[in-house]
Amino acid sequence: MTDYVVGDIQGCYAGLKQLLHTIDFNPSKDHLYAVGDLVARGEDSLGVIQLCYGLGDSFTSVLGNHDLHLLAIHHGLKKAKPSDNLDALLNHKHINKYIDWLRAWPLAHCYNNNTLITHAGLYPSWSIAQANMMSDEIHAQLIHKKYPKLLAKMYGNQPYSWHSNLAGMERNRFIINAFTRMRYVSTHGALDFASKMHPNDAPNTVTPWFEHFNPQLRPHQQVIFGHWASLLGVTHQAQFIALDTGYVWGNKMSCLNLTDHTIIAVNA
Repeated sequence: MTDYVVGDIQGCYAGLKQLLHTIDFNPSKDHLYAVGDLVARGEDSLGVIQLCYGLGDSFTSVLGNHDLHLLAIHHGLKKAKPSDNLDALLNHKHINKYIDWLRAWPLAHCYNNNTLITHAGLYPSWSIAQANMMSDEIHAQLIHKKYPKLLAKMYGNQPYSWHSNLAGMERNRFIINAFTRMRYVSTHGALDFASKMHPNDAPNTVTPWFEHFNPQLRPHQQVIFGHWASLLGVTHQAQFIALDTGYVWGNKMSCLNLTDHTIIAVNA
């Protein structure tokens, strides 16, 4: 049995199939984890959802910003852009089943106690245990029948900074943004959403979240994330593993073998 974590799939069905063939994935004995952004931009988001759904208990995901956006589009809270390429999925006869399956995933998943899998990363002042509690707060709302109320108010950049007395929608929005949109953080702990470039080209007022000292994170713990294609999988720190290697942009789709810690990739 082998456990794998795959980077952002983003609707790239052919790439996912090629990767699963390359690793000789067997759902009867292997398990596939995903860092979120299962859908959008690629050629076949419906195919990706159907494939992952069909893996049953052999598949686990966390939610990315594109996955949450799909939920909002489905409920008429936002309009899809042509570049989202979601029509086939949104118009499918089983869309409600797939939406309910998707919204049941958390924002963070703890693997073997010491490894956090999440879409964008770990906010620099949170421990893995705290991150899981934050994820649980949002998960409880997403599985509630009134979850569209959360989706309607999750959009926006503020608040930029975390403090424990945040409450209500401000708290929800910060948690969602930290888990699904975060790349850069200022020296004062504020999320920066304007900067999306490679760290070599970033202004000196911000730093990649994984370069901030996190007193809550132990040396033996790891964070596996996606979301940041321009990194091309490079963080220069073994503790932080970036798996979005930009397949949808013509680069590679990557996965990490959690048994031997090797990375396997296929070209677009």
